[in-house]
Amino acid sequence: MSTVQTASGPMPRQIAYIIGNEACERFSFYGMRNILVPFLISSVLLGYLPQGADRDAAAKDIFHTFVIGVYFFPLLGGWLADRFFGKYHTILWFSLIYCAGHACLAMFENNATGFYTGLFLIALGSGGIKPLVVSFCGDQFDQTNKSKAKVVFDAFYWIINFGSFFASLLAPLFLRHYGPAVAFGIPGVLMFIATFVFWLGRKEYVNVPPTRRDPHAFFEVVKTALRARHAGEGRPGLAVAMVGVVSAAVMLALWLLSATVALPWWPTDFGFVITACLALGVIIALGGWGASLQLERARGLHPDAAVDGVRAVLRILIVFALVTPFWSLFDQKASTWIIQGREMVIPHGSAWWPSWLIQDAAQMQALNPLLVMLLIPFNNLVLYPALRRIGFEPTALRRMGWGIAISGTAWIVAGGLQLWIDSGDEVSLAWQSVPYLLLTFGEVLVSATALEFAYSQAPQAMKGVIMAFWYLTSTFGSLWVLLTNAGVRNEAVTAYIASTGLSENAFLMFFFAAFAFAAALAFGLYARRYPMQDNYRVA
Repeated sequence: MSTVQTASGPMPRQIAYIIGNEACERFSFYGMRNILVPFLISSVLLGYLPQGADRDAAAKDIFHTFVIGVYFFPLLGGWLADRFFGKYHTILWFSLIYCAGHACLAMFENNATGFYTGLFLIALGSGGIKPLVVSFCGDQFDQTNKSKAKVVFDAFYWIINFGSFFASLLAPLFLRHYGPAVAFGIPGVLMFIATFVFWLGRKEYVNVPPTRRDPHAFFEVVKTALRARHAGEGRPGLAVAMVGVVSAAVMLALWLLSATVALPWWPTDFGFVITACLALGVIIALGGWGASLQLERARGLHPDAAVDGVRAVLRILIVFALVTPFWSLFDQKASTWIIQGREMVIPHGSAWWPSWLIQDAAQMQALNPLLVMLLIPFNNLVLYPALRRIGFEPTALRRMGWGIAISGTAWIVAGGLQLWIDSGDEVSLAWQSVPYLLLTFGEVLVSATALEFAYSQAPQAMKGVIMAFWYLTSTFGSLWVLLTNAGVRNEAVTAYIASTGLSENAFLMFFFAAFAFAAALAFGLYARRYPMQDNYRVA
């Protein structure tokens, strides 16, 4: 690829292959994801449960467990790409695993082992490529044309939603009219096309080589800092980090013990997924805290740039942690909001309602990508310039903080709709468009912004891993949902909810709204002192 050494060099032509791959892959992913809950509720896979709340809850748990996997495996993909195979080969190989998972869903709709194997393979494949496609796209830019990267990151997010829109609109119709084999098979075909399109650009890409055996890599600097001794000083950071490791080991040991021996004080709903995620969270939180306490001890043993890079990553992880409540709200549009929509009335009798197209509550999810495609250009061309004219600069962190708060407002509205449903009135499904609008506006402010933020803040050698940590925020978002679902199965909690006079669904909607508002406040306070970085590649 040739570029002109100016501040506004040409757009890399290979971007077209990456964008085309992403459009097909997103149709593939959202096509299967957005019909997963309604399929499970009515499938023989949950035939051991009665119709109603038990089956709804089980479908939600399976869905959010799947989401946890999708956003956990980026850690594996990012590590393999950064240390061994590079981004291109890792994306290609995980894409083939992804295709195999879709094939399992299409072939094993009535076989639990085959179907759940398919979900695992999709989680592995989708998760493995997830941190890499965005950072691989960023690798195609350098200091000469980085001004065009923001345009591409926005276009990237726009095309994701272009694929998601058609998937969300059509997949429920495929499921309703042609059955699960076709509904899950079509996304599989699109994933094969996505893989082929990505392969076509193989001779055009800029391939940043993996950083093998880097003695100044993130974890090497952290290990040095934790082990280093200073005369007359203890090692408080190492002690904090070891508390995290020991706590995680104890959690996993207790889970294993509870599988064979009844432990009355161990939560019965804390299966392997919840326990493993909590253990991972403790290691990341206390390990990062411990490293920050002793990080300066690594200076002199590692270059200043490496130590400063680790400090930057630790700051980014705090930003990421404060975003996790947003994902606990956002991902429930494909579970809790679908279940709510099934209690509402589709206004087929109204002349303005497109009954020929919208026939299922799950199709309301198509509003989300449609609104994203409208809001991104509106924000960039109208809203942000207007804010700048009145003296308010919509920085990345400001946009993300406001996005979390607005998502909480969406759940206040959803809770109001649930109160309306609980009163016994017939509520039109069209009313769900209001919380969808608010949630999508919050998403654009948080997620579209974070793609640019995460890439620009990460040191060059750690871009794949830091993107993996960004996607891990969705894992913890779904973890909060699983923990909440487990909590409401507790008799004391259900008794308290009953004492409020609210239904369980309404109570949880207001609870998640409050969760988002608290997170937005904490995010805003931290963002005021966050030092922004510029880590684009030098030409």
